[in-house]
Amino acid sequence: MKNILMIAYHFPPVRVSSGIQRTLKFANYLLDHDWKALVLTVDPRAYDNINSDQMREIPSKVVVKRAFALDTARHLSLKGRYLGWMALPDRWVSWCVGGVCSGLALIKQYRPKVLWSTYPIATAHLLGLILHRLSGIPWIADFRDSMTEDGYPAEPKQRKVYRWIEQQTVTHCTRAVFTTPGAIAMYAARYPHIPKSRWVLIPNGYDEENFARAEQSELLAQVLQQKQKQIVLLHSGILYPSERDPTQFFKALAALKKAGKIKASTFKVILRATGHDDLHRQSIQQFSLEEIVFLEPSIAYEKALAEMLVVDGLLVFQASNCNHQIPAKIYEYLRAKRPILALTGPDGDTAKVLLDAGLAASIAPLDDEIAIANLISGFIDNARLERSAIASDEIIAGHSRQARTKLLAQLLDEVS
Repeated sequence: MKNILMIAYHFPPVRVSSGIQRTLKFANYLLDHDWKALVLTVDPRAYDNINSDQMREIPSKVVVKRAFALDTARHLSLKGRYLGWMALPDRWVSWCVGGVCSGLALIKQYRPKVLWSTYPIATAHLLGLILHRLSGIPWIADFRDSMTEDGYPAEPKQRKVYRWIEQQTVTHCTRAVFTTPGAIAMYAARYPHIPKSRWVLIPNGYDEENFARAEQSELLAQVLQQKQKQIVLLHSGILYPSERDPTQFFKALAALKKAGKIKASTFKVILRATGHDDLHRQSIQQFSLEEIVFLEPSIAYEKALAEMLVVDGLLVFQASNCNHQIPAKIYEYLRAKRPILALTGPDGDTAKVLLDAGLAASIAPLDDEIAIANLISGFIDNARLERSAIASDEIIAGHSRQARTKLLAQLLDEVS
């Protein structure tokens, strides 16, 4: 069995949205392809929130090294303030100190055939770059989405550092992996001198084992008991104020409420773990939706899956300026086999996933109040008649974490 050194900030026991699943599931299922993961991550004190629920999913064969790392904002600030350079490229730059030492020790002890680092923490790619340059081991940089764009990161100095890390990464890595075709097209245009063979597509996915446990657990029964006779729509995960702006959605709900199409006794919207509750609460109050739209806190991962399995519909929010991105949650939504209402542009990568699944009628632009209202109205009618469309089992299975890990294993065999 060959070893792969995986550099990832997000790993249990951190509590975040679905982003943690990519590394965790790769580490699990690579064992089925004769690859053993050595995970280089951070000491748990670097995390804002922790939860031990998924610690049990780390296989005993997987080596996990939790290197020294601090959060500049929490550990190195004075009265909440710190010098800007102390958080470049991000607040966890101190991970480089412990990460290089721990990484070299892992390399010496286990002789990995491949290095792998994963965004969205830029320091992970910085560590990958350093360890690759010191060891000469082939390096796969898992970008997932675009690392820089016009105006992102918003702070100019940080954007400059991000862009430097990005340039060094695409120059020196053996392969650069993205989760969407749109992101690959963006980078191929940005770096035309880089060989096309360097860009690789490995999308996100869902994990069948997690869903099987959720379906068989007491959590499912608990969620079913909590569900009233209302038609319930759910958005599970972060709701960014710009990229996933729900304003037109709220306007559509207000219009439907005024028209008598929806009312509190028969219709409910749950926005779970938005990360921006205070902002969205203001909008909910502005449109007098307090009895229909509810902001709910983060819950354990398998309970979140159980909730997806029992609601009547699942919401996706994606602005047109993010057409080259796909929320990882979309694959879990497909596996939940509940109707999806995708508030996104028809030309983006998210829409294409749904179009390929035969769900063209599930899409309305995020900025079109009337189209959203029509989509919700049609969804309600279909829900009452129990005739809503879902993807086929064959389409769903193609998005599993096992299928995605097979792609990664083939890539590892190719570069090692």
